[in-house]
Amino acid sequence: MTFAGTSRSKTGFTLIELVITIVVISIALAAMLGAFSGAMTHSADPMWRNKTIKLAQLYLDEILSKRFDENSPVGGVPASATTSCTSIGADGAETRATYDDVDDFHNTTASAPVGASGALDASYDNYLIAVEVACDNAGGAVNSSGSDIHAKRIKVSVTPPGQSTMVFYAYKGNY
Repeated sequence: MTFAGTSRSKTGFTLIELVITIVVISIALAAMLGAFSGAMTHSADPMWRNKTIKLAQLYLDEILSKRFDENSPVGGVPASATTSCTSIGADGAETRATYDDVDDFHNTTASAPVGASGALDASYDNYLIAVEVACDNAGGAVNSSGSDIHAKRIKVSVTPPGQSTMVFYAYKGNY
C-alpha cells in the first residue's frame, strides 16, 4: 500500500549517510578540541612573563642605583679616574644589604628571590635568579692609558618555574 505523492527516498536517512555525518562531525570536533587544548596549555604564559620582567626590573633597579665602583663618588660625578676590573664581586664580608657598588652583585644567585628590603611575595618562591657583572671597555677608556673601564655590563637571568630562562642586560657607565 503506497500513499499518493510520498516518495520512498524522502522518508529518512540511510545508514551510509549517518556514518558519513558522524565521521565529518568527529573530524571537526577533534580539530576544535586540539586547538582549544593548545590555547589552554599556553594560557598562563603572559602571567609568568610579566612576573619575570617585574623581577628582573626589581634587580636591575637595585643594581643600577649603586655606584660604578669603589672609587666612584656617590652620584657618580666626577667620573672616577682610576677604575679596574681586577676585583669583580663582593668586597670582603659584604652582604647584599651592604653592597655599595655594581660589581658587588656579581655571581649573586637566589633560588627564592629577595628584594633589597627583604622577601618577596610567595608566588616568586620558585623563580631562579642569577646576576653577572663584567667590565666592558667597548666604549673606550676614560684616560689615555687605556687601563680604565668605561662601562660595566650587568646580566640578570630569570628562570620561571617550568619555563626557559629569560636574560636581561643593562650597562652602568663611569660618568
